[in-house]
Amino acid sequence: MAMEGYWRFLALLGSALLVGFLSVIFALVWVLHYREGLGWDGSALEFNWHPVLMVTGFVFIQGIAIIVYRLPWTWKCSKLLMKSIHAGLNAVAAILAIISVVAVFENHNVNNIANMYSLHSWVGLIAVICYLLQLLSGFSVFLLPWAPLSLRAFLMPIHVYSGIVIFGTVIATALMGLTEKLIFSLRDPAYSTFPPEGVFVNTLGLLILVFGALIFWIVTRPQWKRPKEPNSTILHPNGGTEQGARGSMPAYSGNNMDKSDSELNNEVAARKRNLALDEAGQRSTM
Repeated sequence: MAMEGYWRFLALLGSALLVGFLSVIFALVWVLHYREGLGWDGSALEFNWHPVLMVTGFVFIQGIAIIVYRLPWTWKCSKLLMKSIHAGLNAVAAILAIISVVAVFENHNVNNIANMYSLHSWVGLIAVICYLLQLLSGFSVFLLPWAPLSLRAFLMPIHVYSGIVIFGTVIATALMGLTEKLIFSLRDPAYSTFPPEGVFVNTLGLLILVFGALIFWIVTRPQWKRPKEPNSTILHPNGGTEQGARGSMPAYSGNNMDKSDSELNNEVAARKRNLALDEAGQRSTM
């Protein structure tokens, strides 16, 4: 099935990958050039893992995980494979986020710095917890086979909405964290005097913002949504299912697809009513 606006999609996808990759490079250059590098000894070098891992995992990899279903060359792959890739990318992002949070707490504890006092830390920890819950519920409901179809249908809109909200929260938290770090770290020259490090990190913040905007645009375009599989199951209002019905139906979109589903449901319901009337008539003549 051909994607509508394929070349526009490729241009936006390429732009998102480029901006996201630049964000990771800028985060590395920031800590290696301006913040004296990386380490794991409780010092500021350990803290420096926090922005690098957050930008790499919680921003870049999570963004790719969100749009992985939109890649048209994966539409021929099985839905199970794409679910596994989606879950795997999110799992990697979650692991990197946890390591980055541990780095911050260890650095604060070693240097007797208070934890969880800023808005950045509050929102950031909430985002991490919600992300882990999202990952766990998605794995349990959508990847493992024992969840009933009715539960999947009910939770899918919530899962999609929650993923977008968490990603937007992560973008906002990253921008707050960059600003907070610059205000606390830049004393001479002060942040307000436009020092090179301040300008560089502000540019990193703009890259993160643009990356988030591109991911939001790609994931919210209905014409770039992965098409339904031909052998998917149709859920009927009375709880019944019909396998393979979509395989014999032409591939419509929008209102036409809704109309076809409605007509099919009405036809099935009518057949069941007629069958019930026939059985009632037979019982009345016996």
